[in-house]
Amino acid sequence: MKRVSLFITCLCDMFHANIGKATVEILENAGCEVDFPEKQTCCGQPAFNSGYTRQSKKAMKQIMKAFSDSEFVVAPSGSCIGMLKEYPNIFAGDEIWEESAIDLAAKAYELTEFLVDVLNIVDTGSKFRGKVTYHPSCHMARILGVKDAPIKLLEQIKGIELIDLPLQEDCCGFGGTFSVKNTKISTEMAKEKASHVSGTKAHYVVGGDVACLMNIGGLMSRECMDVHTMHIAEVLNFKEGE
Repeated sequence: MKRVSLFITCLCDMFHANIGKATVEILENAGCEVDFPEKQTCCGQPAFNSGYTRQSKKAMKQIMKAFSDSEFVVAPSGSCIGMLKEYPNIFAGDEIWEESAIDLAAKAYELTEFLVDVLNIVDTGSKFRGKVTYHPSCHMARILGVKDAPIKLLEQIKGIELIDLPLQEDCCGFGGTFSVKNTKISTEMAKEKASHVSGTKAHYVVGGDVACLMNIGGLMSRECMDVHTMHIAEVLNFKEGE
């Protein structure tokens, strides 16, 4: 039995706790023993990406402490796990923290990556009826390199109709603080992404990063588009009748 520590991430913790619940249930159904280190905090990405490297290291050190005894660290977020993978570069040459950074990066996985590449699972037993299109987030696909695992899992869901998203590699416009500092550009990028989603005639747009789904979903809601957003963990854990 593999021992997995859940890294909940800030957005899941504050806005979408059900995604964390779904993640735990998926992992437990896969035979894992799941724990939740309560001392975990933000991975430091917002501050780091804004140029505040020194200040962000405080949060990073706390994360390394929180997961120091974990066998595996799994999160429903390609973006946040991608950040953990950067720790060895950030703490390179640090006599105190470099080893901890390397250890954490080596055992950190995004949920679908862990299911497919570590547990060798492509069928979670989900039954989900509806037309679905998948949005591959920039950080998950480009920084972390997780592209195939989500599709392999979605393809095995009973009742699903998976539709390719045109120009799926295009950014949704969120980009962390980019959407705050460059609101007009971000909004136009989100509009373009939403139009591609709407063009598929899908009932749901699914992704592996909450920030992207919140950004796309918010735009579609304002534009009165009848498309729902769902995190891939929710779809992979869905059972008929729910």
